[in-house]
Amino acid sequence: MHKTLKRSSITMKRLLLISMLLSTGMFYTYGQQDKILTHFIFDKMSINPGATGVGMNHQVCGTMIYRNQWDKFNGAPNSVLVNAEANLSQYFPSAAGISFYHDAIGFSRQNNLTLNYSYHMNLSNGVLGLGAALGMVSYGMSPVWVTPDGNPNDGSLPTSTSQATFDANFGLYYMSYSGWYAGLSSTHLPAMELDDLNFNTARHYYAMGGYRMDNAFNVNPLSLEGNVLVRSDLKLLSADINVRAIWDDMFYGGLTFRTYDAVGIMAGLNWKSFTFGYSYDITVNRISSISTGSHELLVKYCYPLPPIPITKARNPRYL
Repeated sequence: MHKTLKRSSITMKRLLLISMLLSTGMFYTYGQQDKILTHFIFDKMSINPGATGVGMNHQVCGTMIYRNQWDKFNGAPNSVLVNAEANLSQYFPSAAGISFYHDAIGFSRQNNLTLNYSYHMNLSNGVLGLGAALGMVSYGMSPVWVTPDGNPNDGSLPTSTSQATFDANFGLYYMSYSGWYAGLSSTHLPAMELDDLNFNTARHYYAMGGYRMDNAFNVNPLSLEGNVLVRSDLKLLSADINVRAIWDDMFYGGLTFRTYDAVGIMAGLNWKSFTFGYSYDITVNRISSISTGSHELLVKYCYPLPPIPITKARNPRYL
């Protein structure tokens, strides 16, 4: 009798584990796969390839953002983004870049790699960027199971697996010389499905905009900047609203409000060719009693591209 009850208990626990796994699989199939960053103002290229190189003034810039989301929450997302982009307008009216994003959530790992291109056109009192990105997205699971019967080789539980597929983005981005910008874009246009993992790269849509006001309140070194990012997969919609105060283009501080999720506090320093930033998100959703918040670190470095060399004629007949 005791053995029968024990065997029944193990069976029930196994069924519970499988049910939880199936629920998790459904979440990944229909859930939000694109990243969410408080420093989204420093990461326009990966979600809108049209923004690649716009406003960079003949520079090449590298950006890295690390996010530790929902700190102290077991299995919470840890993410790393690396972008590199170059404004090539002194050679021809365009820009190019590469973006890599790694996301770890529990047993799962997601990687996105894209090559970005933007064609720049002078339009009215600003620059319009028409951009496209091609690349790949991979998703994998590497579970480490702790089963009720102590058998990690239980054949009913899935083992490590991964799969990759083609990916593409498209975007339009306009920056006015008077201080405002706006953009529309879409990511994961093929919306490919990874059947082996019950995972699909849902198509996402973005709208962004912002405005910078220099000499705010008639204070010469002070600038105020507002930014908005709206994202949707046509099932859910969320928005980030950010306000920053910038002092003498060196120090900045700001607040970000993200619908249904968090309020972020950010601060940073521009030093020579570097930008350093940090943000802390105060969780306001249902896991606020468990999470101690989210942390982000930003490092950005820009370097001017060499000017086009001027060829001097050596023959006196060609002056």
